[in-house]
Amino acid sequence: MKARKWPSVLMAALAMTVVVLAGCSKDESGAAANKESTGEQTQQSQQSSENENLNPSGFPIVKQPIKLSFMALSVPTPDWNDVLVFKEYEKMTNMDIEWQMITPEAMKEKKNLIMTSGDYPDAFHSVGLSTNDLITYGGQGIFIPLNDLIDKYAPNFKKLLDQYPEIKRGLTMPDGKIYSFPRIFDPDFTSVLMGWKLWINKDFLDKLNMKEPETLEDFYRYLKAVKENDLNGNGKKDEIPFALSGDNYVINIFKGAFGLGNRGIMHPYVDVDPGTQQLRFIPADPRYKEMLQFLNKLYTEGLINEDLYTVKSEQIFARASEGLFGSVIVTNPRTAYNQTNFIGANVLTGPHGDKLYSDVKSSLVNIGGFVITNKNKYPAETVRWIDYFYGEEGIKMFFMGIEGVTYKQNPDGSVEYTELITKNPDGLSFTQAISKYLTWRTGGYPSVVTQKYFDGSEGQPESIEAAKKLEKYMPKEIWPSFNFTLEESEVMSTIGADIQNYVQEAEAQFITGKMSFNDWGKYVDTLKKMGLDQYMQIYKAAYERYRSGK
Repeated sequence: MKARKWPSVLMAALAMTVVVLAGCSKDESGAAANKESTGEQTQQSQQSSENENLNPSGFPIVKQPIKLSFMALSVPTPDWNDVLVFKEYEKMTNMDIEWQMITPEAMKEKKNLIMTSGDYPDAFHSVGLSTNDLITYGGQGIFIPLNDLIDKYAPNFKKLLDQYPEIKRGLTMPDGKIYSFPRIFDPDFTSVLMGWKLWINKDFLDKLNMKEPETLEDFYRYLKAVKENDLNGNGKKDEIPFALSGDNYVINIFKGAFGLGNRGIMHPYVDVDPGTQQLRFIPADPRYKEMLQFLNKLYTEGLINEDLYTVKSEQIFARASEGLFGSVIVTNPRTAYNQTNFIGANVLTGPHGDKLYSDVKSSLVNIGGFVITNKNKYPAETVRWIDYFYGEEGIKMFFMGIEGVTYKQNPDGSVEYTELITKNPDGLSFTQAISKYLTWRTGGYPSVVTQKYFDGSEGQPESIEAAKKLEKYMPKEIWPSFNFTLEESEVMSTIGADIQNYVQEAEAQFITGKMSFNDWGKYVDTLKKMGLDQYMQIYKAAYERYRSGK
């Protein structure tokens, strides 16, 4: 996916000046046009909220009601002003949140205008803010730094940062400041960290009298056998041994078998060379060529669906319902295709003896989940408001709702949704009911995803069982996304994006045979001419900042 282009350093500086001036009164325009002044105003705002109205702990957060405006995405959920979980939370906190709903399209198109015009809310919640947004608008003083506020008013979140230093390092921008509350995947919830997995048709295995594949070669032999037999019994050899839609997932799944991707999938192009301990550009490595050759072999022998780059999701679903798939990459075949005859595959040993499951995310995702703006008169109160959702009770409330209404607690301590959600009396589907009473289906939420309270595909029994087979082969160190400076981001969004697009195009051509592996040298030379050395230098600088926690 193409990265967004960002303005030059000069233009960023000019934009910063314009934004600051726009927020000044006519007789103060000169006084506020610098970062020190912005910082002083923020500090004063923070100090002003430290008053007798703020309760340092417990509920309500404030003794006398206060009002704040938050912006959130409007789809697929309805107006959050009417959502049960936030209406109840308003009663608990004494904080009246006016939710301004905006579509993803409008947010993407109008983000810069919203910021530069000064027409922004007290906080942004789940609107998909990027690292570049945090660096840009944090540097301009629009997003306030949270370091001190977290220390004082966010005990739940601070505990997580202390427990998992890699999360704190990943949140810290190049200027040393934290501007956001992210979504966090519980590091112990490995199924959600793995997401999409490789699944094998157990019925087909049994009919073939074959054991679960343990190596790439075993997997290849299984696919061949699926192609050569009428395993669904319809009188035709129409089975699809390995059903795919695009190559991103299959590349992520098979990297580890070739010893690649040893820092997880949030860095699909860079890891650490075990021999040199230096950063390595994965798509230029000889073992990457071997992996593509293996996938090309599957493709040319008809073991992968020929239309993998053009197939539509509804076509995949229809083929799955006909029982045609020998193997598939998906979060869960039951929840995705209503297929119950699949088992999670083993980690496959590669040709050099590598047995690594590299398709694993960092616990730190959606870094820009919640930010507070410089318009907010109650930053301490707002931090207390969001911090609740990083503790046990707040996580349960966010994902399950209100006890006795949307969920019930069983004697063994487990929780489950009530029939208001599972068998809605108004005929709402599960997703529709979740959207009416809760908000987590938006996907961008600032909270912690735990196995206990998450009912998505990754939390289902099949997914949990599949993950257990893979856990011990996960990378020892998994990187979150690195945070680039504005100058670095400009290069990564131009030269870097071009390199990544070229890699993706070449991958497809190598796999389908449109590009010969005899041209591998030309491919690598092209990468170098495109600026690969500069790309890796920037990566190294960001990596060093991450390692040092700066």
